[in-house]
Amino acid sequence: MAEVQSYTGADIQVLEGLEPVRKRPGMYIGGTGKAGLHHLVWEIVDNAVDEATNGYATQIEVVLHKDGTTVTVSDNGRGIPIDKHPTKKVPALQVILTTLHAGGKFDGSSYVTSGGLHGVGSSVVNALSSELVAQVKRDGKLYEQRYARGVPVTKLKTVRSNVRGSGTAITFTPDPEIFDKTDLDAQTIKDNLEVKTYLNGALRIVFKDEATGERIEFHHEGGIVEYLDHLVAEASTRRVHPDPFVVRQSELEDGIRTELCMVWTEAPRESITSFVNGIPTRDGGTHEQGLKDGVTKAIRNYIETHDLAPRKLDITADDIREGLVAVVNLYHVDPQFQGQTKEKLNNPEVRSAVSGAFRTEFEQFLNGTPSTAESIVARVIQSAKARQASRAAANTVRRKSAVSHRLNLPGKLSDCSSTAPEESELFIVEGDSAGGSAKQGRDRKTQAILPLRGKVLNAEQATRSKVLANKELSNIVDALGCGLGEDLDVTKLRYHKVILLMDADADGLHIATLLLTFLYRYMRPLIDQGYVYIAQPPLFRVDALKETHWALDEADRDRIVRRIQKKNPRTQIEVQRFKGLGEMMPATLHETTLDPDKRRLLQVSIPEGSLLETERAITDLMGKDAAPRFDFIMAHAAEVEDLDV
Repeated sequence: MAEVQSYTGADIQVLEGLEPVRKRPGMYIGGTGKAGLHHLVWEIVDNAVDEATNGYATQIEVVLHKDGTTVTVSDNGRGIPIDKHPTKKVPALQVILTTLHAGGKFDGSSYVTSGGLHGVGSSVVNALSSELVAQVKRDGKLYEQRYARGVPVTKLKTVRSNVRGSGTAITFTPDPEIFDKTDLDAQTIKDNLEVKTYLNGALRIVFKDEATGERIEFHHEGGIVEYLDHLVAEASTRRVHPDPFVVRQSELEDGIRTELCMVWTEAPRESITSFVNGIPTRDGGTHEQGLKDGVTKAIRNYIETHDLAPRKLDITADDIREGLVAVVNLYHVDPQFQGQTKEKLNNPEVRSAVSGAFRTEFEQFLNGTPSTAESIVARVIQSAKARQASRAAANTVRRKSAVSHRLNLPGKLSDCSSTAPEESELFIVEGDSAGGSAKQGRDRKTQAILPLRGKVLNAEQATRSKVLANKELSNIVDALGCGLGEDLDVTKLRYHKVILLMDADADGLHIATLLLTFLYRYMRPLIDQGYVYIAQPPLFRVDALKETHWALDEADRDRIVRRIQKKNPRTQIEVQRFKGLGEMMPATLHETTLDPDKRRLLQVSIPEGSLLETERAITDLMGKDAAPRFDFIMAHAAEVEDLDV
C-alpha cells in the first residue's frame, strides 16, 4: 500500500458554491430514469475506487438494503477529512457533501488520478437523496453526520471511540420527488462492480443484497486481460490468434498513463470497451480514437513493409479493425469529460499521445511474433476482400435514382428535401390531425412526416401476407425504402432517425407498442443499429408567472408544481392538459417535440444480454395466446392507479 500522505481539511479546495442540482438533475446525472438513478451509486462507488486506485484502500462493500432503494457504500481508505475547513469554518466533510466542485482531487496532491470527484459526485448524490448518512473512521473515532435533500440535519458528531482502522461509509436513499422510480436493480449494480475489479486487480468488492440474502465477492487478479477473455467469451466468437497484445501501465506523458489489451476475432465488427480512471466511457473519446489511429497505422506499416497486400486490394481502416476486441483504461490527472456523466473523453492531447506510444509498442509486438502478425493480417485481407465482393455484387443491381424512388413513395408522406439519410428524419405520426400540425411545425429540409390512418395491425398475431397487405404498415415500409424481413438492406434506409410520434396517453402508447412489435419482427436491424426512436411530447403545459414548463406525464407535472410552490407558495399556476398532438399549435409542437435542440427522444434498443427476455415479452404480451397477458395483468393490477377506459 502506498505511503500515507497528509490529507486534511486544508487539502479540500472550494471552487464555487452549490448550484441548484435538484432543479436540473439531468445536467449532472443524465436524467431521472433508471440510468440516472443508478448513476448515484456509481458516483459514490467511484470515490471509493479512487482510494483503491491511489493505493489507500483494498476493499469496498456495497449493500443494497431490504427496501430495494437505499444503498451503503463503504471502503477502508483514509476517510474523508472531518477537521474544519480553513475558509468555510465547518467540517471538511460538510463542505464536500454540500458544495459543488469541492474536493481533494483538483490539484493532484491527495489523488494522482480519480474517476469520481468528491465535490461533484458526493454533493450531487446528497442533493438528490431524501436522506444521506455519512460515517467516517479516522484517528480512532467514528464520526457521523446526517443530511436531507442536501441540507445538514445534524452536526458532525462522534458516535464511537476506540475504533480500529479508517474509511468512509455513505448511506443514501434516492429522492422519490426527483426520480421516476427509486427501485435499484441488483444485477445492474453487480455488473458494474465486477468491471471495477477487472480494472483494479488488487481490489476486492463485496456486494450484499439484504432482500435476497445474496453475498458475492468480486476479485480479478488477471485485471483487464481477464476482462478481455470475459468479453470474447460473452460475444461467443473465436479468436484469430491465441495471445492478446497487452500494455500494462505504460507512461505516455506527464500525468497520462494507460493499460490496454486487444485481440482479433471472427466477429463481424469491432468492439472497443474504454475507461478513463476506471470510469466507463460508453461514447468513447480521444483515448479510443488514439487507439484506433495506432492500430490502423501500425498494421498498414507492417503490411507495406512486408508487401503482404494483394494488388488492387484497397484496405480501409474498417477492414483493419473488423473483429477487434479491445479494452483500454486511461489514467489522467485532469480528464475533461463531455458532461458530468463522464461518457466521452475530450482531452485533445490524449489522442496523439495514445496513438504515438501505442503504435510503437504494437509494431514491436507484430515484428516479434510473426505468426500472430500473419494471422491478424490474414483477417484484415479477408475483411477487405469480403467488402470488395459485397460492393461489386451491389453494383450489379443498380439502385433507383432518388427521383424515381420518390415516385413510388406513399402519397400521404410529406417528404423532406434532403436525400442524405444521415441528416433525414421520418416522424410516423398518429392521425391526420396530428400529422397536419407536424407538417406545419417541421423543418422541411430534414424532417419527413408520415401520418397513420386506420388500425395498426398487430404483427405478432398476423401472417406475413397479412402484414404486407396492411396499408399502414406497407406505407411505412415504402417510406423507409430498405425492404423488410430477409430482404431488408439497411444501406438503403432513407432516414437515419425513424421517430414514433404518438399522443402521450394510453392509446398512443398502444399504437407505439404495435409499431415497435412490427419493427422488431420484420425490421429488427433498424433497432439493433440505433435508428428507431420514440418522441416524448408533453402531456401538460404548466404556466407560472412568465415561465412555461412542459410536463411529460402526471408525475412530471406534480414535480414541476411542487418545485414552483416551494420557491414561491403564492405563485399562480395554470395547468393545461393536451388531449392530443392535433390540439397543439404547430409552433408548440415544434418547440417541444420536433426541434432537435429542445426535444426529448428515447432511443429504442435491446440491452446487451436481454434478447431472450425481449423475445419472451413480445410473445407473451402481443401473441395469440391470451393466458400470459391475463397473468401479467393480474400480477400488476395492484400497481395501476388510473385506468383509462
